[in-house]
Amino acid sequence: MHTAEIALSLLLVVIIVVSLLSNVLVLICFLYNAEIRKQVPGLFILNLTFCNLLLSASSMPLTLFGVLSNAHPGGQIFCQVVGFLDTFLTTNSMLSMAALSIDRWVAVVFPLSYHSRIRHRDAVIALAYTWMHSLSFSVVAACLSWVGYHQLYASCTLCNGRAVNAKTQFAIYTMVLHSLTFLLVSVVLCVTYLKVLKVARFHCKRIDVITMQTLVLLVDIHPSVRQRCLEEQKRRRQRATRKISTFIGTFVVCFTPYVITRIVELFVTEPFNPYWGMLCKSLAYSKAACDPFVYSLLRHQYRKTCSDIINRLLKRSSPNGSGHHMYCIFRV
Repeated sequence: MHTAEIALSLLLVVIIVVSLLSNVLVLICFLYNAEIRKQVPGLFILNLTFCNLLLSASSMPLTLFGVLSNAHPGGQIFCQVVGFLDTFLTTNSMLSMAALSIDRWVAVVFPLSYHSRIRHRDAVIALAYTWMHSLSFSVVAACLSWVGYHQLYASCTLCNGRAVNAKTQFAIYTMVLHSLTFLLVSVVLCVTYLKVLKVARFHCKRIDVITMQTLVLLVDIHPSVRQRCLEEQKRRRQRATRKISTFIGTFVVCFTPYVITRIVELFVTEPFNPYWGMLCKSLAYSKAACDPFVYSLLRHQYRKTCSDIINRLLKRSSPNGSGHHMYCIFRV
């Protein structure tokens, strides 16, 4: 094996292990904490976790096998089923991210009317749309035999038809698929989270004004205390920007190389470097490992739930008590 193949194999192993463990942990938190289950975003996170787990257990191991052996991982029918799941789960997870961004935008921009605007019924309707959207593209690809083993990505996924007409149809299908998934979700993420950031900065500015007015009135305040207050203002502004950048940045970094390669592949005749294709596919898979931390495990509610689970396993009582929790819909 070449060094590049070894590096890609190790990268895939890390992605698979982290994705499985982190998504299982999110699922455990969801089942353990009744408050998380009651919240509308919990349904979107559950759907995203479900997609990431299935992707980690089906497509990723076969891609790892393809990288290691440079061969077809299984029979044709089996590969078509895995390719169908790859298209369905990737599309579904992208749309779930868009639904989460819309939910957080409503929660931050319209906090007083959030519960009347976003209800469980609305979340179920949104999830039904994501499933119908994902199934429609996956079924079309399967019926037209556009799923199979793709040598460039060493995985069972969408692949070109052989006939000229089939290639033209496949190109149209691919462009429409990525326009209504990757491009659409990218626009939704940018618009909603930038609106959230604008509101967050506005509130930070108001807090900063009140803090500065208080510091002016407190003439005898110690300089070190004043400096700490000013540093906290700066950290608060940076924290809001960092969180929004993480939501948008992880999506763009993980999926953009793969989507661009897919589109360019339709219009060029010269083959790509196979290591580049495998790397792009691995980056797309890495989103499944990032999502649990981006959307769940780094939030206070999930950290507190994990702490309670550990304390219960170790038969220790939680210092704050397990029956009194205060949660936020969104912390900027």
